[in-house]
Amino acid sequence: MKYLVLASLLAMSPNVLAYDNKSGGDTTVKKEGQNAYSLPAANLPMSQRLDFSVGNSFFRNPWVMAPASTDARDGLGPLFNTNGCQNCHIKDGRGHPPEEGADNAVSMLVRLSIPALTAEQKKQIITSGVIPEPIYGGQLQDFSLPGHDPEGKINITYSDVPVTFADGEVVTLRKPHLTITELSYGDMHPQVQMSARVAPIMIGLGLLESISDETLLAFADEHDENQDGISGKVNRVWDVQKEDFAIGRFGWKAGQPNLMQQNAAAFNGDLGLTTSLFQQENCTSEQSICSDLENGGNPEVSDKIMNFVEFYTQHLAVPSRRNMNDPEVKLGQQLFAEVGCESCHKTSIKTAKVEGLPSLSNQVIHPYTDLLLHDMGEGLADHRPEFLANGREWRTPALWGIGYTQEVNNHTFFLHDGRARNLMEAVLWHGGEAQAARDKVLSLKKNERDALIAFLNSL
Repeated sequence: MKYLVLASLLAMSPNVLAYDNKSGGDTTVKKEGQNAYSLPAANLPMSQRLDFSVGNSFFRNPWVMAPASTDARDGLGPLFNTNGCQNCHIKDGRGHPPEEGADNAVSMLVRLSIPALTAEQKKQIITSGVIPEPIYGGQLQDFSLPGHDPEGKINITYSDVPVTFADGEVVTLRKPHLTITELSYGDMHPQVQMSARVAPIMIGLGLLESISDETLLAFADEHDENQDGISGKVNRVWDVQKEDFAIGRFGWKAGQPNLMQQNAAAFNGDLGLTTSLFQQENCTSEQSICSDLENGGNPEVSDKIMNFVEFYTQHLAVPSRRNMNDPEVKLGQQLFAEVGCESCHKTSIKTAKVEGLPSLSNQVIHPYTDLLLHDMGEGLADHRPEFLANGREWRTPALWGIGYTQEVNNHTFFLHDGRARNLMEAVLWHGGEAQAARDKVLSLKKNERDALIAFLNSL
């Protein structure tokens, strides 16, 4: 029966289904298995693949404490979340929440901040995005160098949230509850704001960076002038190099303007390493451990290394779509459009011409994101603002390559804190601007729901 339905849909609107399998344009690779996220762009010249490999080595290999004979990789910590980028972005893929009883979160971190309470703090938030927690800073570090105590321990528990489809099937979602214990420097601010974040997937980031500002502004409809219930907006964040505001693109709330700054912020916050962009170690004035222990130089990550890592993160390829001609996948693709998912998960975008990045320029891509902030409802709210993003708003994540998650990362945990254990759970957490689309999914028949998930897994 579902294939007869599909045939009628094809007859009515054949153009809706006319997508190709090259999600990343000419950068797309055909690769399956554990390394599906780890290949260079298909159109990257051989002359530049050494730069990609060098960047990969600094992304993959662990950093060590100073002093060390490997002085290109020393300076780790003394407070940190991991000793290597790949520990969080496993196989360049998604992180996951800590397993029950785990000592460390590893591929999930916790952002910290407090509300802007004074006029001076409100002025500070303009360029910093948040007011860091006074003792522990903007991020909790649950690792430390030997002989020293980490800042604290991250604990996640869950409660059940049942959701019922129109046909009576019940899905039980899990709502996370975050606590921090074993604090080493005293109690946190009584109004601390905490937000758990798993490491996002790394593929296609250079393509997203290459989308023009004008394109993103054309997507935006902050005041919902077309009255479709979708009011996406760009985040305006501080560009450290330009000393000016720029459109945010990276991070769960689009808090970073470009990959260079995103990488430098991760080196600083996650590994405790300084760069020319972030020259201060990640200790607050309440913590003397950074000044007490030897560092790895100033900066600890040289501009040369930063350039290699930037090139690597720009050119990680998106794997091609699979099973596109499967009737169930085609039905799911039609339903994806009909319920309204494409309002935020934009299917086709053309990148701009970017100086020095010919492989990423003028590419027609299918990322399934608009890179905008959207109100996702109270269920997903972290109540923690970041620049223009309020506590209910999140950047639309790209969906390309999502069907490879199980084979690359051996899990299917989705959303910003990994609460969703599969794609349907991720869909059912949507609220706010996505509430109408989510309600339409609840009314779908079982075969239609299966088709929707089959489509997502084809990406």
